[in-house]
Parts: sequence; C-alpha cells; structure tokens
Amino acid sequence: MVRIGEILEKVRAYMPDSGVDLIQKAYVFSAAAHAGQVRRSGEPYLSHPLEVANTLADMRLDEATIASGLLHDTVEDTKVSIEEIDEEFGEEVGDIVEGVTKISQMPFETKEQAQAENIRKMILSMAENIRVLIVKLADRLHNMRTLEFMPAEKQKIISQETMDIYAPLANRLGLHRLKLELEDLSLRYLKPDMYNQLCSGVERYQVRGKEYIEKVIVLLEEMLQENDIPGRVSGRTKHIYSIYHKMVQQNLTLDQVYDIIAFRVILKSIKDCYATLGLVHAAWRPVPGRFKDYISMPKANMYQSLHTTVIGPDGERIEIQIRTEEMNQLAEYGVAAHWRYKDHGKVRTKEAEQFSWLRQILDWQKQESDSREFMRSLRFDLFKDEVYVFTPQGDVKELPEGATPVDFAYLIHTDIGDHCAGGKVNGKLVPLSTPLKNGDTVEIITDKQRHPSRDWLKFVNTAKARTRIHHYLRTEERARAIALAKELLEKEGRKMGINVAKALKDGVFDELAGEFSFKEQDDLLSAVGYARITPRKVLNKLQPTRPKPEEKERDKEKGRAPAETSKADMTPEETKRAQSMDSVSIKGVDDVLVRFAGCCNPLPGDTIVGYISRGRGVTVHTADCPNVQNVEPERIIPVSWGGDMETPYPAKIRIISRNRSGVLSRVSTLLAQEGVNIDAGHFHSTVDGNTEIVFTVQVREAAMLYVVLDKLSALDDVLEAIRVTAPVRGEGGHQHG
Repeated sequence: MVRIGEILEKVRAYMPDSGVDLIQKAYVFSAAAHAGQVRRSGEPYLSHPLEVANTLADMRLDEATIASGLLHDTVEDTKVSIEEIDEEFGEEVGDIVEGVTKISQMPFETKEQAQAENIRKMILSMAENIRVLIVKLADRLHNMRTLEFMPAEKQKIISQETMDIYAPLANRLGLHRLKLELEDLSLRYLKPDMYNQLCSGVERYQVRGKEYIEKVIVLLEEMLQENDIPGRVSGRTKHIYSIYHKMVQQNLTLDQVYDIIAFRVILKSIKDCYATLGLVHAAWRPVPGRFKDYISMPKANMYQSLHTTVIGPDGERIEIQIRTEEMNQLAEYGVAAHWRYKDHGKVRTKEAEQFSWLRQILDWQKQESDSREFMRSLRFDLFKDEVYVFTPQGDVKELPEGATPVDFAYLIHTDIGDHCAGGKVNGKLVPLSTPLKNGDTVEIITDKQRHPSRDWLKFVNTAKARTRIHHYLRTEERARAIALAKELLEKEGRKMGINVAKALKDGVFDELAGEFSFKEQDDLLSAVGYARITPRKVLNKLQPTRPKPEEKERDKEKGRAPAETSKADMTPEETKRAQSMDSVSIKGVDDVLVRFAGCCNPLPGDTIVGYISRGRGVTVHTADCPNVQNVEPERIIPVSWGGDMETPYPAKIRIISRNRSGVLSRVSTLLAQEGVNIDAGHFHSTVDGNTEIVFTVQVREAAMLYVVLDKLSALDDVLEAIRVTAPVRGEGGHQHG
C-alpha cells in the first residue's frame, strides 16, 4: 500500500512553493472516516483513496485535486456529509468530491438506465470542473487494478463500461498513460484467453528483440549527434490492447503484426522534429500511408507528434514518434499537464477553445432527455478516429472518421445543419451521405424550406448531428400527435355532446392536464395522440355522471333525453355492446357485423373504408390498401373510427437488421418496454447477408406504432423498421370478407 509520505514527496517535488497541509489534513480525515472498513482484497479501505491520490500526484495535479482524491469516497461510503467536507476543506474541494460521488437516489427503470444516468452526471459535473472527471478516472484505474477480487460477472460488466466510456474519455483528455492501462486491464477480463496469449507472445518478443531495440536506439542517437540535434531516444513494445486492436482491424495474427516495437525521439524544438523526420526517411524507407503529422494538425485532445512507420534495420517495420519535450508531457498527461487550476478550476478562454468537444457534449446532452440515448451518442462520439477538412475560407475542422456533409453542417452551426439541402466536396456536388476524407474542402448549400430527415440518421457520424435530428423529429412528432389528439377528441366529443373546441379555447384542458399528472394542455394532448390515454377517458372527466334509475325514469316521463353515461358506470352487457359498436362508425348503418381486413391490418388513426362482403357484413381496410383499389365502387362505404380505443389491434412490422448476435434480443426488449406485445413472428437471411424479421404485434393506435418504429430504427444494427400493409414473404394473400 502506498504511504502518504510518498505522495507528499512527489507533490513537493513539482510544487516546491506550495504547502501540502491540505493533503495531510485530507489524509487524516479520510483515515478516520474509513476506519474499520476493508476492501474485497482484505486491505484496509484507506488503501484505495491513497492509490487514487498517488495517481493524481503522478499526473502533477494541484493540492485541492489530490485532497479530493483522498476524500472522494467519504460521502458515499461513510457517514460524512458534503456539508462537512465544505466546512472542513472549503467549497473548491467540496465541489470536486460532490461531483465524483456516485449518487443513485433517483428511481430508474433498469440497471442500464441507472448506469447511463450516473455517467451523464459525471459528464455534467466535469462541465463545472474538469478535475471531477480526472479524479473519477483515477478512481476507476485503481478499481480496475484490483478487479481480480470481484465476481467474474462483475469483472466483465465493469471492464465493458471502462472500455466503452472511461478509456475513450481518458483519450479525449489526452491522458495517454491512463488510457492505455485502462484498455489493457479491460481486455484482461473481457477476453482473458486472448490477453494471456498476447502477453506470452509479446514477452517472447521482448526477450528476442531486446538487442534489436538497443541497436535502433544507438542508430537514432548517432543520427542526432551527427547533425547537432540535441535529444533523447527510447524504445518499447506496444501495449497489449494496441496490438489486439490492430489484429482485429486488419485481420492479422500476432506473427503478422510487424510494427510491435515503437521508438520515441524527444527533441527541443518543432524545427528539430521536422529535421529529424527528414533524416529518418533518408536513412530508412517509409511505409506508404503510414505518416501522420499531428504537429500541424493536433488531435482534439491537443496531442501533437510526428508519426511514421519505416522499414528499419534487418527489414523490420518500426514505428517512430517524434515530438518536443512539451508535446511529450502533453501526450502523457494531457489536460492535467496543460491546464492551470485557477479561479476554482475554470480554464482560460484560449484553453477552453481547444476543448470545444466538451462544450459540444454539453450542448447536445441538454437536448437529449433520454439518458440511454445520450449514452449511445456519447459512445458514438468518443470511439471515432479523426479526419480534418477545410471550410471554403480555409479553416480546419475536425470530425470523426466516416463523417458526412451533414455532420460538417451541424459542426459549423445548428441552423445550417437543420436547413442543409446539399453539399459540395472539393467543388463537386455529392450525396449528403458521402464520407469525408482528410484534406477535403466542404461547402454546405442551405434552404430554409428544408428540414432534417429521418434518413440522415442512417449515415451521420457525430453525436451533435444525431441529437439535433432526433430533437427535430421528436418536436415534429409531438406536433402531429397534438393535432391528431384534437381531431380524435373532437370526434369523440360530438358523440358525447361535448364541445371540445370550446373547451380547448376556454383553457378547460389546462385544468384537466393536472388531473392526469401533466404540466400543461399540450402534454395531455400529446399523450392522447401517442395513444397513451384514450379520448373517452379524457372526456369522461367533462361528462355528467350516470343518473340513478329513478332519475332516468323521471326524465323519460318528462320527455327529456337521458343523461350521458360514462363507460365506468355501464353494466358488463352495455360495455361489451359499446366496444363492438364503437370500434368503427358506419354512416347510416346500425347493428352490422364489422370485421378488420388481415391484408392491411387497419389501426385507429388510419384513414379507412368499408367493403361490403356478401353475407359477411363489412370488412374495414385502410384507404390505400391495394385490395380495395379495383373493386366495385358501389361496395365501398364510408366508415370512421370511434369510441374508446383501449382494445389493442394487430399490426405487422418488418425489420431489416445486420446479421449480428443480440439484435433480436434488443428489438424484443424495446417492444416490451413500449408495452407492445408480440403475437407471432419469423425471420430469415436476405440475399445481401442481412436478416429480415417480421412480427405481428398488438398496438392501440397507428400513432403508437410509428413511435415504436422510430425507436426501433434508432437501434444499433437495425437498418430499417417499417409497417407492413401487404402480404410478406412466407405468407399467403388475404381475400375479402
């Protein structure tokens, strides 16, 4: 276990003019708070905050951050309150500790949602103070180092979360050392057999290649000395996960990974970096396409270096990284090495500009209310490599690999993205789905009449674009749901003798909203439009209660029409009759057998027509059903929806997905979460290698079905989710009546 004295020595070494009293005080406080607690490993619990503080000291962080590392678990795991932390150590430390504390007091529907919400809180906390995330990353690093003491199932869950979120965030902050170790440790538990195999292979390579590494280092040092370039050279084998990632990406075996060895040349100036690059390329043949200049075009996390792969001595491929001392510090410790914590952790304007990605995350998270969708977008954004493109004015813009003109449009400005009508790449019009390449010059054509399309979600590659498109579609969807609700309420109101238009105008529905636990009228209306509440249920609140039998008789004697009766007051026989008669309304016809066509499966909300079947009543079809387009016109009669829409109706949906494991499970889970029951289904492979899934599901209304289809379309690996209104493969056709 690391000792507090070692931590204090490290801090004094890089901050000789700063006292360490705050750190010492935090240690004493943490030791008292965690007294008697032990970790799963059997070590005193205090070992954990000490290791976290030690990692922060290695990163050369300030006194308040290291003190926060010592205190970060006191509020969560002991009786200490955040108010006590504020009082004892000041608001600066209190804010960091509060941000790091894993609070999960909100009720969540699923474990996935709870996890997503915790990550979301962390992202929001780091907006106020980036040190919150740095402490959290140090905390995760030590937890990963001691993960062997956790149950196997927990090991995989924590490792996957680390690989999905924490390692990419460490990379975004430029914490390269931390990122590499998190990836290696995650791989150890996610793919233990592969990890052990690679460790053995790399170990053998290190023994065999030790002389070779020393040989190349000597050659590089001689190269610098002969040209009067001061600097130092080091060599190492790549990290396990880096090798594994390359093997997977390029479908290689370990023996086929040639550039396992990487050399680093650290110099005094940028001029020396480019001069050394020329010397290396003159001495050894460079591998085409393997040179990257991150000095003139730094990464989003401010990483700068020259990378080249050459055919070195004995025909071995070797990777060489060339950078200055300052660049090396930034490469190792990223944001921690660059930012200076003044004004309670807030950064200078110039530095904040270099971390514009943080502001982007904050912008799109405000527009995304669903934590799970936020997490999906976050993973989407963090995992991509970068491409650099130019505006027509020559400004460089960074986008993730695979980004399109739509992504570029949203990067420039939300309004440009929302009205994107076309794109030019290097002066030529291209489809909006065209992936951009390094060095492209991109120009966006806008049109105020154009708006985001659902199709864009199939090819955009940035979280900002996805979130803005989702936001627009949800807004439009809500507006359509409200319009549909008004129409349904007015139809139902005419049957019940209620003037819905007047009630809406007089603000009656604002009062009704509260009775259904909504804030305002539009919230209630959208719930009706989405088929979460039936029109009858809402209007029953405005209808007089059922009169007593004696009142009914008295009204009858006096010639009055009987008062309206709510469904809740009906007898079972009355209720059954109302359901059968109220499903659809047939103009001028009563007491006729009504059936629903199996070919198009009409749903409440669809435009419908009735087809008179000889001897079998009326069959209801959707108005655009192919089976009623060429029949005798005299057998078509007008029908409309009516009554309480509580009864679910069958509908067919077709889903085209990539042929990958887990897709069917994710689809079924989403349908269950949306309250959609699956009656039947089948699936098969298509000629292009994808999977076609056809389900018969039960829904109450068309609007509800389309909401579910939108959510299915947004799932990973789902290429298309549509409603089927005609026979599909494997099914026979349907006959009328």
